[in-house]
Formats: sequence, structure tokens, C-alpha cells
Amino acid sequence: MIGSSTPEAELAKLSVYAHQAPAITVAERLARIEKARRLTRDMGADALLVGAGASLNYFAGVPWGASERLVGMLLSVTGDPLMICPFFELGSLEADMKITAEFRLWQEHESPHALIGQAMKDWGAKVIAVDPAMSFEMVSRLGRETGLEIREASSVINGCRMYKSAAELALMQQAKDMTILVHKATARMLYEGITTKEVNTFIETAHRRLGASGNSFVITQFGRGTAFPHGLPGEQRLKEGDLVLVDTGCYVQGYTSDITRTYIFGQPKPEYQRIWDIEKEAQAAAFARVEIGLPCEAVDYAARAVLEKHGLGPDYNLPGTPHRTGHGIGLSIHEPAFLVRGDTTPLAPGMCFSNEPMIVVPDTFGVRLEDHMYVTENGAKWFTEPQEAIDRV
Repeated sequence: MIGSSTPEAELAKLSVYAHQAPAITVAERLARIEKARRLTRDMGADALLVGAGASLNYFAGVPWGASERLVGMLLSVTGDPLMICPFFELGSLEADMKITAEFRLWQEHESPHALIGQAMKDWGAKVIAVDPAMSFEMVSRLGRETGLEIREASSVINGCRMYKSAAELALMQQAKDMTILVHKATARMLYEGITTKEVNTFIETAHRRLGASGNSFVITQFGRGTAFPHGLPGEQRLKEGDLVLVDTGCYVQGYTSDITRTYIFGQPKPEYQRIWDIEKEAQAAAFARVEIGLPCEAVDYAARAVLEKHGLGPDYNLPGTPHRTGHGIGLSIHEPAFLVRGDTTPLAPGMCFSNEPMIVVPDTFGVRLEDHMYVTENGAKWFTEPQEAIDRV
């Protein structure tokens, strides 16, 4: 029940999550690398360069954030992985590595791009496919300093990461289950006068109590703040009769959750209830539309048809849905493919999406119900069951 408890009582109920999903195995990572080799060959390139970030984590198990220093994996279509790394970071990088690879090191005054160029020369390779997440500055320097032909590697990176394995689905399921527990605890501990900052602090603490490596993010908005999809700056205080929107997630071994609940603190106005019911109908329509082989955009169209039936929209007009119906998710909170007009990527088993066709009544209030689903041979399957009612989480 919303507002029936206290922050202290709810935190006391939480402990490390009992059902821990297994880590990604070395064998699975090696299979990913082999698929990347094949996809790199298919696009006519001789090697793939993966920069620091989610994709390096995907292939090598290295949770290394991108910076101005180049850290990356260079993968020939025939050879073993080669890691490019600053000399002083070798120990830290080796400790994170989940696969075996040769290291080539550069000192602070040296160019890592020269190491890449030399490796490509040694292999007799001239065409390099580059991770699309790498910075323009790095890619530009690579071209200037090596003379290599550079191609953008979205087809390789997305061709691997878009389709989740059973092991990935299990890690994502754990993250989402944990966030649902946090959502329920958050709703119970609310009280009149609590601030959005205090709610955010509670959510961070609750996720960590369950064993997550902290929030992936958190957005808490009350009343008018719910009309802004990513919220308003500053603190808000909860009042009787306010709508509450909480959008949050956590990380489990790098994989993330991202779930939103919108509910009433007190008694809902009739217009709140009407819009909440339409939102739930649109979310259900998007889920029901998932079918192997359909383009991703078909799911977005299904949600918007519900809104138009109720006189909302059309398109991105408000009152209505100001953004896409959903995004891919995995090691990144937002990743391809996307449930939006123009994304014609065919739906296929293992693809994972948010389902969140938010409805905004401009400058007044908004309702976002966000759960995640994955594609199976028989349509979509929920990771988490959708919210049942405006006064229940």
C-alpha cells in the first residue's frame, strides 16, 4: 500500500538478492568474438576496433569507461584479440580481462594509433571497422596517422549485442526483479513532505542493499514535474493528491534495468485515472504487436493507434506521446534497436526492449508505465509484470 511504511522499515527488509544469475562464461565471450569476426568479414573489413565502453565489456569483460586515452581491442578476422592499452594501466586492465589477449602498450607521449597502424601492417590489413561509440577525435586521428580505410562498424556491434543469450537474459531478469522490489519499497515508504532528493537517496541505498552496484539512474517527480519526461531540476515536496513518477534501474554484472511506475499519493482525479488507463492500454497494445519478422516501428504504430483512438496525438502532438515507444537495452540503458517510426530492423528472438509510450498533458501531468520485454518465437515476453492500477505498485 502506498505510504503505509517508513524508509527505515523498508530498508530493514532488504538484503542481498538470493537468486544470483551466473556470470557470462569465457566460452560465450569467445563465441561473441567469433561472430564479430564473421560480421567484420561480411562488411569487407580486415579487422575490428572496439573502444572502451559497453562493447569492450561485452567482448572482453572489461568495464572500462571511455576517456581521452585510447583503450581498445583490435580483432583481426583471422587472429587472436590484441589489446591496445596505456602502459601504466596494464595491471588494472589485466585484472578485468575475461579473455586471453596480447597487449601492446603505449606511453603517455606516444600515439596508440601508431600501434594500431603497425598491427594492421603486420597483418597485411588495410580496412578497419571501428566501433561507432568511439569519439570522432580518436577515429579522425586514426585515419590521419595510419592512412587506413575506416568503416563504421554498427553492423558488427549491433549484430552481436542486439540479440541476447539465455545468460544475458538471466542477468537482466535479476536486475529488473531487484528494481521492482525497490519500486514497491519506495511506494510504501512515501510520506507527505518527503523530497524527490530523499526518494532518490532511498532508491540508491535500496538497490545497494540488494547487491546491485548502485543505480543506473533515477528520476523522481511529483505533481507537475511528471509532465516532463526526464523531469525538472530542483527538489519537489510530495503533497496529498500528487501523481508520483519514479523511473530507475540498477546494474547487475554490467546489465541494466530501467523501470518506471506512475501512481497516486492519495485519491486520483478523474483525468489522472483516464490518462493512466489509456497509457496502460497503449503499453499492452505495443506488447501484443511483437511478432518475429515485423519491423520495430510496427510496435510504435500499435501504441500510437490506441492514443489516437482516445483523441490524443496524433504523432508527437500533445496531449499524447512525445517520444518513441521503446528502446533496446542490455549493457547500455539505451541501445539499438528502437521501437520508433523509421526503425525497420526486423524483430527477432533475443531482442530486448523497454515498452513505455508515455502520455504527457503539457505542463500539467504525465503518466509513464515502463516495463521491459524480450522477443521469443511466440511473440513478446515480459521481464516484469506491468503495474496493475494507479494506486498499486
